Amino acid sequence: MDRKRIRPKERDTILQALRAGVVPRLGLHHIQVGRSQEVGALVTDLERVENGSSFIRFIIGEYGSGKSFFLNLIRLIAIEKKKVVLNADLSPEKRLYSTNGQARALYTELMRNMSTRTKPDGGALPSIIERFISEIIREARDKGIGEEECMQDKLQELQELVSGYDFAKVILQYWTGYRNDDKNLQNNAIRWFRGEYSTKTEARNDLGVRTIIDDDDVYDYLKLFSKFVKMCGYDGLIICLDEMVNLYKLANTQSRTSNYEQLLRIINDTLQGSSGYMGFLMGGTPEFMLDTRKGLFSYEALQSRLAINTFAKEGLVDFSGPIIRLQNLTPEDLFVLLRNTRDVFAMGDSEKYLVPDEALTAFMSYCNQKIGESYFRTPRNTIKKFVDLLSILEQNPGQDWKSLIGNISIDVDKGNDNDLIQSDEYNSNEAEGDDELKTFKL
Repeated sequence: MDRKRIRPKERDTILQALRAGVVPRLGLHHIQVGRSQEVGALVTDLERVENGSSFIRFIIGEYGSGKSFFLNLIRLIAIEKKKVVLNADLSPEKRLYSTNGQARALYTELMRNMSTRTKPDGGALPSIIERFISEIIREARDKGIGEEECMQDKLQELQELVSGYDFAKVILQYWTGYRNDDKNLQNNAIRWFRGEYSTKTEARNDLGVRTIIDDDDVYDYLKLFSKFVKMCGYDGLIICLDEMVNLYKLANTQSRTSNYEQLLRIINDTLQGSSGYMGFLMGGTPEFMLDTRKGLFSYEALQSRLAINTFAKEGLVDFSGPIIRLQNLTPEDLFVLLRNTRDVFAMGDSEKYLVPDEALTAFMSYCNQKIGESYFRTPRNTIKKFVDLLSILEQNPGQDWKSLIGNISIDVDKGNDNDLIQSDEYNSNEAEGDDELKTFKL
């Protein structure tokens, strides 16, 4: 019996991404396996956000273990649960804290990638603001008052927050442009919200506000947006930040410490409940978290707040703390993953399978012999090679899969190209892990 048919666009997107070792933007549900406990813990967090609480989670795993895939899966679940989701990757040019525009660059990327159920691929900011305006128009009509008066009353809650006055004023400017069909004024307001103004003079001339969103107040504006999207009828704001290892790679000690201090502020706010309707998901490697020379655990205040449950060992797990360590895929999970990948290749038609189940078992045995246990921990390379195998069989009808498996060479991936980016502020040498890091088990 055939599984659900897979559209050609989904098939091509999934296979191209898997071959490149990156996360597909479409069709994650076709290949997702395992991680049921981790997903369940994050779904509970999303429900807490809906009820006005907040959370922060660090998704920790080695290169190729599925961190980005897991983050994107939770992102899609959050969107389906009426959350507004922001996502971005950290890099040398995008950080949590800076004095040279890198923090604002990260904020701008987050705003451009703002996603909702109707805009799952980003660019949702204008539609969110217009949804707010539509609600104001309806409410003003129901109450029999003017639209501007109703909007002023609604925005009063935001004006009481840090930087809230200018935030509310730019909302009013967008509304004015919307009412007068002034696209230029609307576009200027969107530029301001995205942090694209570089001078206060330009912002004052275009919008009549005396401030711009800069490095120093990025987090304050994220908190403002969490309140605003709730006012628009959404169930909270989720911020997904991947490649957190780039903070660990900062060679400049002061820059690294400043970023960790900003992270500490976020952790304190979320754990203490000071920022409602807001959640953070951050993906990183064990080194980023545990290295006591350069990682988060090098900062004492962070180490105390993120301390790992010492009883969670020998197969025991604890999903109540801020850290989620991605568990190894079991052999059964990996078999299902290979089967799902084969299914995607055949677009859900079992009559078009290129290899039988026997080939899946043989491929797993081969991987185990060549690279050992790590192919359960970092499935990226295994799946890349499996897609290569199926591609050869598809393009060479009649080729025997048994003769090909013995010729496969699988190298354990130590990271992608983004992980190897170096700059003047990045250390060219990896720090040696301490004893705690060496004993960190996934």
